[in-house]
Amino acid sequence: MTDPETPDIPAPSSETSAVRADVPAPAPAIPPRPRPIIERIGMAFIAVILAALFAVVGVAAFAGGEPFLGVMGVVGCLMVLWVGGLTLFKGR
Repeated sequence: MTDPETPDIPAPSSETSAVRADVPAPAPAIPPRPRPIIERIGMAFIAVILAALFAVVGVAAFAGGEPFLGVMGVVGCLMVLWVGGLTLFKGR
């Protein structure tokens, strides 16, 4: 008798463990198209605005005596610029 707490696990069969010949191989990936210039301009504009907001938060926090919040604002600004730059220039 088996324990009711133990799930029934089927034994591996040769059909499931071997590569099946009747299954087609995946299609090759389609190369990404370059981003249109209007999309790049819009994304750059949004990234700069968001980075500026983080910079304002960082500067205001440092001026108000909150160094942890200031560091977080500056780090947020740098991350937006870094990831925004990677996203903009990825699809040349």
